[in-house]
Amino acid sequence: MSAAAATEPLPSGIRRARWVPVLASGCGLLVLAATVEIVLDGAVEHSPLIPKQPAIAGWLSGIGERLGYRVFLIALLAAVAGYAGVLWLVARLGEGAMSKRFAIALIAALHVVLFLSPVLLSTDVFSYIAYARMGVEHGVNPYLHGPSSIASDPVFPYVGQDWKHIATAYGPIYTLLSYPLAPLGLRAAIWGMKLEALLASAATLALTWRCARTRGLNPVTATLAVGANPLYVLYGLGGAHNDLIMLALMMAAVSLTFAGRDAPAAAAVVVGALVKATVATLLPFMILAKRRASQLLAAAATLALGALAAYAAFGTHGLDIVGALNRDAAFVSTDSFPTEIAHLFGKPGVFPVDHDLLKGALVVVAVHMLWRTWRGYDWVSAAGWTLLAISVTSTWLLAWYILWPLPLAVIARDRRLLAATLLVQAFFIAHQTAPLFAPVS
Repeated sequence: MSAAAATEPLPSGIRRARWVPVLASGCGLLVLAATVEIVLDGAVEHSPLIPKQPAIAGWLSGIGERLGYRVFLIALLAAVAGYAGVLWLVARLGEGAMSKRFAIALIAALHVVLFLSPVLLSTDVFSYIAYARMGVEHGVNPYLHGPSSIASDPVFPYVGQDWKHIATAYGPIYTLLSYPLAPLGLRAAIWGMKLEALLASAATLALTWRCARTRGLNPVTATLAVGANPLYVLYGLGGAHNDLIMLALMMAAVSLTFAGRDAPAAAAVVVGALVKATVATLLPFMILAKRRASQLLAAAATLALGALAAYAAFGTHGLDIVGALNRDAAFVSTDSFPTEIAHLFGKPGVFPVDHDLLKGALVVVAVHMLWRTWRGYDWVSAAGWTLLAISVTSTWLLAWYILWPLPLAVIARDRRLLAATLLVQAFFIAHQTAPLFAPVS
């Protein structure tokens, strides 16, 4: 190479390409730094954002400052900005934007930080433990009674106020899965729940990677879109929610379907539905796409076994999942889209007739997606759209509900699903962070 050639400026495209990996890594580190900030500040006691709980992360206390709303919302926006930057850069340049090793290390670091943290932003994990201790330690059926029936138990002071008198709405398989943790004591049960969430998340991400590769998509982009998602990390993993177990079974079913193992895939969906009923949404789309009798037989056999186990453990009340779901569907949260739309139209809230209209709209979406699947539309996309519609039409919307379609969206043939899922999440975050931009009176 001549001296003139060596000193000739590089084309602007090449110069930008050199900076892209650095910029993408910086965005990923911003997500990690914002998460660490929330965790360290959350480890300081008496934060309104951290549910009352036993001291399980004492080694982190004394490093941060008490987590207030303003710091949390700023850190959440920083994590969202870093996440958006990572997705945009990786989507534009693929694996050239971020190495596979760095992507895996980033996701692993986020998971370790959240595993070592206190329980964040939700009391649900204490309800899980309470239902388990009701059955194992007190001989009380969790499908008949709420945690108030064990008011003397050590877990009861930590159960959320809204759920102290509510019987469980979770599937019997999940309830039985939580039973072995009940005799271990409260702190050990919390760590057990956190470990279950960690392992379920790792399985979900590994299966997402496999499914993306099977479909000829960039597995790094797909896995980052799920595993570095701030709502997934802070709300889902931080709260040790059982939705992560449901998602792992959902992605196992998708992966098995891609591998041509239709009967085990159908069985995995049913097991997932016996953890949390929402994932049952996948089954009709899988059956319409493959149209195999083995799917129906496997689903029926798995459901029969699950029902038998539920009846043996909990009696007929353990089988009444539909009734429990109808009960919970009547709840209304301030974060739900129906609530916000009602306010836009000058209504004080969601009325009973609105619940009926929302259910009707959901049925229309589901039937339309089933019809499109019958006509050859990608069944993964159809199931993802339906899960997204469930979260949008729900009057009881929680952050982890809008995670349901995300693993499907990153592997869907219809790329609009991912855009729509991220847009719904963006609206949720905008609603959460609106107080930051409110004028000071």
